[in-house]
Amino acid sequence: MNSKQITLNDIAKHLGVSIITVSKALRNHPDISSSTAELIKRTAEELGYSPNFIARSLAANKSNIIGVVLPQIDHHFFSSLIDHLYNYALINNYQIFLTVSKENAEVQKKQIHTLLSMRVDGIIISISQDTSDFKIFESAMNRQVPFVFMDRIPDLNNCNTVTVDDKGGAYKVINHAVKLGYRKIAHFAGFTNINIGRERMHGFQQAMNDNGVEINNEWIIEGDYGEKSGYDSFMRLYKKNNLPDLILAVTYPVAIGIYMAAKEVGLKIPNDIDVICFGNSPVQNFLSPPLSCVNQPTEQLAAKSMEMLLENISNKNNFENKHIIVETELILRGTCLKFNRV
Repeated sequence: MNSKQITLNDIAKHLGVSIITVSKALRNHPDISSSTAELIKRTAEELGYSPNFIARSLAANKSNIIGVVLPQIDHHFFSSLIDHLYNYALINNYQIFLTVSKENAEVQKKQIHTLLSMRVDGIIISISQDTSDFKIFESAMNRQVPFVFMDRIPDLNNCNTVTVDDKGGAYKVINHAVKLGYRKIAHFAGFTNINIGRERMHGFQQAMNDNGVEINNEWIIEGDYGEKSGYDSFMRLYKKNNLPDLILAVTYPVAIGIYMAAKEVGLKIPNDIDVICFGNSPVQNFLSPPLSCVNQPTEQLAAKSMEMLLENISNKNNFENKHIIVETELILRGTCLKFNRV
């Protein structure tokens, strides 16, 4: 065979059978004997046949492909999510087509259009931090394309969501810290237009209020979810000679930025300033000291998201939207263990 795209017709001619027989064999149809199916599959592989998934999905109205849109994958949280999503997809005989928005809402919109044009059976998405226009989501859901919003979710009615208890996790951290004796507590927060930043902020504020601890608004700094935000926020307070005793970082990359800044100015964690964060990563065990955190169970997030999406795909007409909240857990390592100030 030459380098052209091998078709079902090529396989049929090569074996002297009908195109229908080839098609059924490749789909494991019971009409075809196991010996014939095995011969056809072996021949297809030898000839270099690759199925046209888009054509197949148009014909069958099903692609067995799930689109995934993540804001980034260079940190453990999202890379762990996609790893678990792949596992659950394979178990259920689905393939995943992954796209990464790089925290850009316009890129995210183009990626969703691409996935819809591929006729994916459904989409799991964690929205970018600058997402403010939800029309693309509403349009797709109005066309009965199953969507599950995971972790970062839009402010929309009638959609499927799977999140962790962001508010409860932040509350848990502050409650723990206050019991240790901390009172001068800062929060390097995420953008509050996104649910994770907003809910973690609410948990911080409620725990401070419930424990009768004064909130210093200068110690609440809103930024993004990366290392530079943590570094810049720390330096902003350091240059004003206005550092707290403890910082709750909205994500572990923000906490890593705090570690970098503290080292640069010669302050030691946890003796001079203490840190705890939302989000878990193996790298936190290798920091000095190891970083305590609120753990977001990525396997549960992925499993619940995939389970919900597949249920929606199977039952488009009678599916009622669901909202699942996964519990967090406090993991104590080498920070926020005791109040050290004199």
